[in-house]
Amino acid sequence: MANPLYDTLFGRHAGKDTPFLILPDGARITHAEFLGTAARIAGYLTSLGLTPGDRLAAQVAKSPEALALYAACVQAGVVFLPLNTAYTASEVTYFIEDSGAALVVCDSAVAASLAPIAEKMGAQLATLNADGTGGLMDGAAGQGAKYPTVERNENDLAALLYTSGTTGRSKGAMLSQKNLLSNAELLAREWRFTDADVLLHCLPIFHTHGLFVATNTVLAAGGAMIILPKFDVDAVLHHLPNVTSMMGVPTFYTRLLDDPRFDKNAAQHLRLFTSGSAPLLAETHDRFSARTGHAILERYGMTETNMNTSNPYDGDRRAGTVGFPLPGVELKVTDPATGADLPQGEVGQLEVRGDNVFQGYWQMPEKTAEELRSNGFFITGDLGKIDNEGYVHIVGRGKDLIISGGYNIYPKEIELVLDDQPGVLESAVIGVPHPDFGETVVGVLVAEPGQTPDADAIMAAAAKALARFKHPRKLIVLDELPRNTMGKVQKNILRERYGDLFKAG
Repeated sequence: MANPLYDTLFGRHAGKDTPFLILPDGARITHAEFLGTAARIAGYLTSLGLTPGDRLAAQVAKSPEALALYAACVQAGVVFLPLNTAYTASEVTYFIEDSGAALVVCDSAVAASLAPIAEKMGAQLATLNADGTGGLMDGAAGQGAKYPTVERNENDLAALLYTSGTTGRSKGAMLSQKNLLSNAELLAREWRFTDADVLLHCLPIFHTHGLFVATNTVLAAGGAMIILPKFDVDAVLHHLPNVTSMMGVPTFYTRLLDDPRFDKNAAQHLRLFTSGSAPLLAETHDRFSARTGHAILERYGMTETNMNTSNPYDGDRRAGTVGFPLPGVELKVTDPATGADLPQGEVGQLEVRGDNVFQGYWQMPEKTAEELRSNGFFITGDLGKIDNEGYVHIVGRGKDLIISGGYNIYPKEIELVLDDQPGVLESAVIGVPHPDFGETVVGVLVAEPGQTPDADAIMAAAAKALARFKHPRKLIVLDELPRNTMGKVQKNILRERYGDLFKAG
């Protein structure tokens, strides 16, 4: 094929008058209409002088036009770089400069602040607003609804996604056509998506979950999506009767469970709920199953790899696990110090290899060499184990490992104990500096609504369940845990906030 990613996900739907995008007000955009819009945008990008391999940075709200911009980039061979809409102008400066973006697309409201930055970096600037207006679409209106798809091969760069950058500079993960296409086709098969499916899409599209997992999977199957600007309980409950599946982060499901309207009847039309981007508490999994009769399918992926593992569509979806390695994805557990394979059941760093694994970090050859082995295995930075039935368990990030008095402590083990205590909604365990032990354990708790956790009772329970060196030295109760856009707990913020708790003197 001339352009594998475009031809498979987009081009094969040419002329189809079946719905692809369904808007909150019920308006429908067919596959053919969507592709016409994408072709016009691709034509406009070419008229601005963009050529295959150029980078386009897009900091835009979720809309049909924003998704068409992604399709247009694929069709024109332009590398798509989506940016979190919450980033400030100073943060966006880094991404424009580092990527060498040829064009920056942003909302009209921030154009004045980004224009001088783009000009300084030698980038052009166009606007695209949430309602589909702006200079980009004005320019696209003058183009034809047909565009000669640019020839690309499976190893050509398709997207550049920057990691969250909780430590050090954000890294641009280079994702090829093969990386994106292999994962989309695989997920469509594994999760049984067909052209009859309608996905409820509440996720942001600047992140791999909403853009490449949700959107690409639906495109691979030829199905449709109801696209909501963001997660809203009322809107979700309104649209659930009209969809067959929903993808979300754990927060989506806890908020639904907090609403008495969400019951078995509300969920009866769906065949699949999936969860990712942050760990799903076993309690949430169990409550959801008891309430609806559905077992949430939890899976595990990363910016650099898309999806690596999944609980089975047919079979036991185990709470607290992320299932099995997907077909074609190799996963192993290794010793962080030596890289040697560890026996089944032991905790170590997770490494993965497959067509889903990225090409490396943009303009960071040293960092790429550190994390992407010459044999193709990517060192994920996640700690985990594989149980005797083959299920993969994630116990935390490598950087979250606590070393106290020479002992390795995995926060997840302690969090499971804390989460199980009366009055505790959820917890996060961190290591903070300690003058005697190097690091010590601190438990940060969020109370159940209307409850006050009994710290002494929780400490006693931890003492009974855990070895002494794992006992929390202090418990802190917060109204909520700090999270990023995708609902992942930001433990780095907690470590910074409480790093002086045991400071000597």
